[in-house]
Order: sequence, then C-alpha cells, then structure tokens
Amino acid sequence: MPKPAFHRILLKLSGEALAGTQGFGLESKRVQEIAEELAEAQKLGAQIAIVVGGGNIFRGVAQQAKEMDRVSADHMGMLATVINALALQDALEKQGAHTRVQSAIVMNQVAEPFIRRRAIRHLEKGRIIIFAGGTGNPYFSTDTAAALRAMEIKADVILKATQVDGVYDADPKLVADAVRFTEISYMEVLKRGLKVMDSTAISLCKDNNLPIIVFKLAERGNIRRVIMGEKIGSRVGA
Repeated sequence: MPKPAFHRILLKLSGEALAGTQGFGLESKRVQEIAEELAEAQKLGAQIAIVVGGGNIFRGVAQQAKEMDRVSADHMGMLATVINALALQDALEKQGAHTRVQSAIVMNQVAEPFIRRRAIRHLEKGRIIIFAGGTGNPYFSTDTAAALRAMEIKADVILKATQVDGVYDADPKLVADAVRFTEISYMEVLKRGLKVMDSTAISLCKDNNLPIIVFKLAERGNIRRVIMGEKIGSRVGA
C-alpha cells in the first residue's frame, strides 16, 4: 500500500463548507460526506488535525455584527466553531474514527482544553483532532489559528479546503479569464493581496517555512489525493 506524502497534516475547513447548499447552518448530508472522506484519508496512515471556522453560524466581521463590540462578536464566532467541531466529531465517530475536540476556550463539559503535548499524543495514537475556539483571542481569524496550531503540532503542511480549485490572480467567479497558480510564494500572495489566508496566517507560515496547499473540497476524493501527493490545487511556499 502506497504511503501518504505527508505524515501529519492540518486541514483548514471553513464553516461554510459544513453548510452545503443551504449556505448557512449545518447540512447533515454535507457534514457526513466530509467525515467519510476524512475517515478514508486517515486509513492511508496520515495523522489528521482539523481547524474549523464558524462563518456558517456567526462571523464577527459580518453585517449582523456591525453594531456589536468587536471583542463580543469575535467571542460569538469562536463559540460557533465549537458547534461545528462537535457536529464534525459526531459525524466522524459514526464512520468509526476516534476523535477528540480541543477548544482554546475552556469548556470541560464538551471539549478538552488545548494542551499541545496531549494533542500530539492523540495524533500518535491515531485519533483525529478537531481544534475549536480559534486561538482563544479576539481579532485573530481561524486562518491564523490553523497556522498557529500547525506549528505547535509540527504539521508537515496546511491543507486549505476551499470552494475553488486553487489560488487565482483574481476571483474566478467574477473574472472569466482569471489565471490559476500551480505554485506561488508567500511574498507574492502578500504583495498581491490574494485571499488565500489572512496576512497574519501567511506571514506565520512564511516565517516558519510551512507550505500551504489550496484545493477544492467539493470534488470527492480530493482530500485523499492531496495527502497522497497528487498535484492538485495550488501550493504556497518559499
């Protein structure tokens, strides 16, 4: 059986990925499909950690939060990520995968607190970890949380699952002749202001030389393909 190209990965999932076609909340069919893919990918031998967003439930910088205090809005967004993490955990366990949710905000009744050494031990024991609560601090996105957690667990790569099949020089939904990059440097992403991840996350990856692979989640089997080293999507690196 071929070995995965990456031993330990951190998958960044947006909250919208769990909303499916309805665009908000949780679509159980879509959550189940993602869980099936992740359970299949884990059987290849990769250690999998996930950071999930909360934009399908509440986004601190969205229209509904405009009149709110930014810190309060961001805390609500962090709690939304916990809801998504628990939904994903339930779906994964129905696939027979052993999982743990670790939250940056302490809530002992529903999730473990984030403890780096414990997280690494879970991965070594073959459990899928879902990191919730962002970084635990306002003003930081779940992109930054993904970069931070990837460094802490010594991941080989960040896999950024999106609605498009890579990094483009313009929004491919709006610009018909937008050009997709196969590879692009961190500096080029920052200079062009491309919406790969926010600038804090990109800078953190750049400083620690952690590659990012951006790929399309909606295409079934793509998680497995990326883990096995197939050249899909776009690679952001040095």
